[in-house]
Amino acid sequence: MTPTLVRHHPHDPNTASAPATDAGARARDWAEIQERMLVPLYEAAYERLEVGSATRLLGLGCGSGLALLIAASRGAQVTGVEADPDRVSLARERLLADAPRSGSSTEDTPDQPTRLYEGASAEVCDGSAPAYNLVTAFEPLGCASGDSEGLAVALESAIPLAERGSAVVLAGWGPPERCATSAVLRVASRLTETLRATGGRGWRPARRDDLEDVASRAGLKPDGSGRVACPFGYADMDSAVRGLLSTGLFDAAVRATDPAQVEKELTEALHPHVRGDGTVWMSNVFRYLIARRP
Repeated sequence: MTPTLVRHHPHDPNTASAPATDAGARARDWAEIQERMLVPLYEAAYERLEVGSATRLLGLGCGSGLALLIAASRGAQVTGVEADPDRVSLARERLLADAPRSGSSTEDTPDQPTRLYEGASAEVCDGSAPAYNLVTAFEPLGCASGDSEGLAVALESAIPLAERGSAVVLAGWGPPERCATSAVLRVASRLTETLRATGGRGWRPARRDDLEDVASRAGLKPDGSGRVACPFGYADMDSAVRGLLSTGLFDAAVRATDPAQVEKELTEALHPHVRGDGTVWMSNVFRYLIARRP
């Protein structure tokens, strides 16, 4: 069964130019606009690993739950961990419509084996679930300074919860020359020069060995990789701006300048990608690495 993706409905045109600075609004923009851009990546990894009813999946940085929903539709039992409380709430709406919306975790029941936890690492999991045989980290590496270090810490807490030999899937941006969005993300790099000079974290280009380096630091053994086309397509400029801002990749730029400046320069960078019908389209290639727990 293919899950239904939520279609974004444009915001009021009178307020469309205002960046989504409210955390709840940004999480909603992520769920309704941006998260679906990586569906080809999720599906490619699941198909290669034959995700199905025998799969017990732990998703790190599960966002608002779309990747978990796709795995669950294939019969997998899924557990998600996400640091953003607003995204966790949206994941509960998608996966646990009848579950409580508050609290740091959602316990499973005989009818609903799905679990969702709010936190930055798998340490928040209660440990009563059977050992996982698949761990995924689909938030793409390579664009945010320090993201490799953060994932390495998350993996340290997750790997002990998985069976030996279990697959761990890491995802990352492909080569900048094959990702049209890279040119747009450079806006964040330019605007965060001052922040970086004072020790802050901003955007950086993806590196060829990002995924392999993290796997090595986590003590994992590479067991295959792949590349997947994940074009970013938006109904209009407003959707494109809101979707990209919801990724968090421009947060440092907002801190270094101001939201209006970031939105203005982001809009200018997106203009070359506007089609005649007003839609915005950028071709991208993402990588995934499959590694194994020894």
